[in-house]
Amino acid sequence: MKTQHEKAKVFKGLHIKGNPLVLFNIWDPGSAATVAEAGAAALATGSWPVAAAFGYPDGEAIPLDLALDNITRIISQTDLPVSMDLEGGYGETPHAVAATLSKAVDRGICGFNFEDQIIGGTTLYSLEDQTARIRAARTAADKICPDIFINARTDIFLKAKPDTHNTDMLDAAIARAKAYKAAGADGFFAPGLTDETLIGALCAAVDLPVNIIALPHVPDRKTLTKLGVARISHGPVPYKKMSAWLRQQAKTAFS
Repeated sequence: MKTQHEKAKVFKGLHIKGNPLVLFNIWDPGSAATVAEAGAAALATGSWPVAAAFGYPDGEAIPLDLALDNITRIISQTDLPVSMDLEGGYGETPHAVAATLSKAVDRGICGFNFEDQIIGGTTLYSLEDQTARIRAARTAADKICPDIFINARTDIFLKAKPDTHNTDMLDAAIARAKAYKAAGADGFFAPGLTDETLIGALCAAVDLPVNIIALPHVPDRKTLTKLGVARISHGPVPYKKMSAWLRQQAKTAFS
């Protein structure tokens, strides 16, 4: 099997503007095996489906140790690179974030999502605070395994209705992307962004590979490819569709 560092380098190399890596998000070893068998180039958990699978709400409600045990089991049964959604890093301070990252990288992850919203709050960390948190995460990861992919997420668009997205939000996102890159991020994740023009403008203005989540009303894969997107993830959608199917099958069995 490949080493963690070898897989991390492979994972980083899969992020190409105009040739996006598709991540059909998983939540446990079983879903990981199924998606891997379907031809995935890499695997990635989503925080919402992992929490739901264990009976917790999203927002770092699932205990970190349980989430780490889950990712360890996933990694142990695949040779594909695995990225973990670490939400806000299970801590506010750079020191706390670094401690979380050290534990996660020790488990064998090749990348992680790291968001700038304040967990349990309604606002985002200031640009200064979030860049300090990213720098701490970068330093902690590099001490264990270089090339761990930091997918720096901004919730600017997710916290606003799609019909209110505008160029002011785009400018704020671009400023964050540039600052996050300088702090050590490898990718920029803008969940909730659905407008084709704004997606294209973001990809053109940002050097980092841009990640868009395939939610309803988001342009299709072909269009996102043309716009320069480098990563397309599916977030909670696979889990929700699976749950809907299971619920319907159960209703049919009980009727």
